[in-house]
Amino acid sequence: MGEVRVPAFAKINLRLQVLGKRADGYHELRTVFQTVSLRDELRLRASRRPGIALRIQGNEALSGEPAEKNLVYRAIEALRRELGDAPGVEIELKKRIPAGRGLGGGSSDAAAALLGYLRLTGKRLELERLLEIAAGLGADVPFFLFGGTALGVGRGDEIYPLPDAPKQSVLIVSPKDVHVPTVDAYRWLNAPAVELTKPGGDPKLLRFCALCWSLQGAGLANDFEGPVFRQHARLEEIKAELLRRGAREALLAGSGSAVFGVFPSPAKARRAAVGFPHDQAFVCESVSRAKYARLIHGARKVARAR
Repeated sequence: MGEVRVPAFAKINLRLQVLGKRADGYHELRTVFQTVSLRDELRLRASRRPGIALRIQGNEALSGEPAEKNLVYRAIEALRRELGDAPGVEIELKKRIPAGRGLGGGSSDAAAALLGYLRLTGKRLELERLLEIAAGLGADVPFFLFGGTALGVGRGDEIYPLPDAPKQSVLIVSPKDVHVPTVDAYRWLNAPAVELTKPGGDPKLLRFCALCWSLQGAGLANDFEGPVFRQHARLEEIKAELLRRGAREALLAGSGSAVFGVFPSPAKARRAAVGFPHDQAFVCESVSRAKYARLIHGARKVARAR
């Protein structure tokens, strides 16, 4: 018997454009993902009992829901179906990434569960098939199999790794009093008064990717920001406060409701965090793809006493 421990990192979107609605009902996206050091942790243990046992710490709302609804449970369930004769597993999920804030915590947990279960069981799966399973769980899940900086197109599930930018200090502010369901964010984005990014507006993917981490303060962009800010002025106030406290750039995270700022140094990010006493504030840094691979794919497997 043994166990595997796997970190599950958060993400931010450095650029996010919504090009329009597709024939299948989803939206066509163009985005640049970036992993950051804020993370959850999964611990998977082999079990003599069949099936999946999931326990969640650090988030009362998630721990109160049926386990079968959680993406970690669904990820392991899908992988066990694929592998066939697979042993039972006990999973402990320690949450630190705020749920429903545009930081990809659930998707990251799912990807970590896939990789952790394969490592625990010693099973192998072709990458192409693993990506298909990941995409079936959620559009962001395939990205978390790779991490670092990456371009996402299609629904965001078609991933192309990009060169890592220099390490950046990031302050993420998650307001306790503002929740933005993704379905609402898309509804506000699709309102008649909102003009979606047109494919012809900036067709050069090279330029789209190169604008990230601009030192001129014009590199970050998110089509959700305007519509979401109109519904929740508090989020726009958080962005303004981040900039006032020294952020080089600031942006809504995904479809919200977290907002992040990019700072010149960790010390300045820590000083700025003091200005948000009523919110959750996380000082973190960008994580390169090489470091991500070491931490995720090199997940620790430790022996357990019988």
